[in-house]
Amino acid sequence: MLKDKNIILGVCGSIASYKSAEIVRLLVKAGANVKVILTDGAKAFITPLTFSTLSKNPVYSTYANADTGVWNNHVELALWADLIVIAPATANTIAKFANGLCDNLLSAVYLSAKCPIYVAPAMDLDMWKHLSTKNNIVKLRHYGNEIISPAKGELASGLYGEGRLAEPEEIVNFINQKLSETKPLAGQKALVSAGPTYEAIDPVRFIGNHSSGKMGYAIAAKLKELGATVTLISGPTALDAPKGVNRISVTSAAEMFENCQKHFSDSQICVMAAAVADYTVEEVAPFKIKKKDSSLTIPLKKTPDILATLGAVKTVQILVGFALETDHEEANATEKLKKKNLDFIVLNSLNDAGAGFQNNTNKITIIDKTLEKTVFPLKSKDEVATDICEKIVSIFADK
Repeated sequence: MLKDKNIILGVCGSIASYKSAEIVRLLVKAGANVKVILTDGAKAFITPLTFSTLSKNPVYSTYANADTGVWNNHVELALWADLIVIAPATANTIAKFANGLCDNLLSAVYLSAKCPIYVAPAMDLDMWKHLSTKNNIVKLRHYGNEIISPAKGELASGLYGEGRLAEPEEIVNFINQKLSETKPLAGQKALVSAGPTYEAIDPVRFIGNHSSGKMGYAIAAKLKELGATVTLISGPTALDAPKGVNRISVTSAAEMFENCQKHFSDSQICVMAAAVADYTVEEVAPFKIKKKDSSLTIPLKKTPDILATLGAVKTVQILVGFALETDHEEANATEKLKKKNLDFIVLNSLNDAGAGFQNNTNKITIIDKTLEKTVFPLKSKDEVATDICEKIVSIFADK
């Protein structure tokens, strides 16, 4: 959830600020871009050099650099951030945020921010329990801030109780969880098939097709980005599995059929983007077939119809199929949509330049079960994946 997110970490003057270095390390490890803002009080506990080393970014603490005259634009910093984390947040800074005071760079960035803000308090027990602090926390929640509650334990004063900064791992996990809850497909399981199948003729030859798997992989990545837990059943391809996606590699149509059946009942979304062979060899030769005669006949038999099988047993699943056609495109796609009990079908034609196998682009038409048709222009396969997934999200919204 944190990959490629722009995150500002605000660090206030607290003995707990030493934990902030570990927060930066965990965020960077998760793939986030981190910029740190220190209050003057924080610099008494931990140095800017520590944070610049860990974040690989300059550290901010004042409105301007007195030596160079360079202005640290608080509005620009706030707009850059996808989210802001204040850890540790002292009683003093919490009071400033709650009451709109703006006497340092961090409070100016806070007041300029339009992104989600996570506040992790750290202070002594009596300060945390004080009515003014309690009221300020209520205000921050009312403003839409997320509060990462302090832990109970031994405090710097020697007292024991609430007020300890939550552990870095807990803070990062809390943010991850909240981000996942905001995704439109959070909590949903998706099954995606992609790539070709190879049907063996003998130990060295096979019947296959030109599918690269790019379209299915792009859909799997987009569904993951939208919060779904994704299983990708992939035929042979040179592509790397999208991060966070569970890939199951198969070779033949029979293997793809078996794995799709296995995972379908547990899925809420099923997108069958694989180019599965319609026929397979009746009997695979145990040894390489030698070139002897001027012709060779290889008996073939039908492979299982994966999409029709899933359509016959589907209950609550959103089932999406693909139709790659060369003639009578819309008629053939509509027949497939109805026959296989699909929620919608994605039609593309080999007659369209830039569409089909191997290309990085595609031109599609979506036909849903009400026969409503949406035609899209030629786009990158990543953009096409977005269009397909937006259709899936819209169906969920209507349920």
